[in-house]
Amino acid sequence: MSTQSKTRNVTLTTLGNIKANGEKFACMTAYDACFASILSAAGVEVLLVGDSLGMVLQGHDSTLPVTMEDMIYHTQCVKRGNKGALLVSDLPFMSYASETQTLENAAALMRAGAHMVKLEGGAWIANTTRLLTERGIPVCAHMGLTPQSVNRIGGFHVQGRDTEQAQAIIEEATLLQEAGANILLLECVPRQLAKTITDALSIPVIGIGAGPDTTGQIMVLHDVLGISPISPKFVKNFLLGSNNGIPGAIENYVKEVKDGSFPADEHCFK
Repeated sequence: MSTQSKTRNVTLTTLGNIKANGEKFACMTAYDACFASILSAAGVEVLLVGDSLGMVLQGHDSTLPVTMEDMIYHTQCVKRGNKGALLVSDLPFMSYASETQTLENAAALMRAGAHMVKLEGGAWIANTTRLLTERGIPVCAHMGLTPQSVNRIGGFHVQGRDTEQAQAIIEEATLLQEAGANILLLECVPRQLAKTITDALSIPVIGIGAGPDTTGQIMVLHDVLGISPISPKFVKNFLLGSNNGIPGAIENYVKEVKDGSFPADEHCFK
C-alpha cells in the first residue's frame, strides 16, 4: 500500500518511508480539537501546534508573546481531536534558553500530547537538539526564516539568497541532522537551496515558502482557508476551489501537496 493513503498513527518511521519512496506528505497548523479532527481525517500526516497562534489567534504582531502555558493548552486541545497524525508542538520564544528550562518545557509539551517538539535556530541549537534526542524527545529543527528571531533579522525576509548565507544554511542543516534532529523545517528560502538540502539530508525536510522539492509541505491553517489578514507569496487559498467547504479545502491541499502541484512556480522564491 502506498504511504500516500490517508495514514493513521503516523510516526517518524512513516515519514522516513515517505521520503525513501520519493513521495510527499502534508502538514498543517492546528490549534483546537475541532480542526485537528478535520485535518487528520483529511489525510494531513503532521499537525503543528505552532506559536503562530500568537498572530492568528491572539492578534499579536509576532510570535514572541506566546507562553508555555499557551502552548500546553493548545497542545492538549489538538491531542483530543487528532485522529492519528504526528503531533508537533513549538517551544516558544525563550523557552529553551538553558538546559534545565529546555528539558522541563519539552517534557511539559510531551505530557500534553506532543510526539515531537520544534525549535528555531541554526548551529547554536545543535547542543539543545542533542540534549533532547538523547533523552527520547524527537526534535524538528526550524531554519531559514525563524519568526522568533524577527527583531534580529530585521523582519520577515527570505533567507539564503546570497551564496555565503546559503552555504551556511546547508552546513548548519547538516550539523543539526548529525546532532540528532529527526526533521528539518525550512521557511522562506529559495527553491534551489531547499532542494539541495533535501537531497543532501537523510531526514525528511518540510518546507513553507521553500518550493515543491521538500519531502513535506506545511501551511498555516488560516492561510489555507484564505482568512489571514496578510497573504504571503507562498500562500494559496484552497477554500476557493472547494465543493465541500473546509473539509474539501483541506483535502485539496493534501492532494496538491502529494501530487506535486503545490507549491507552483508562483509560490516559490528564486
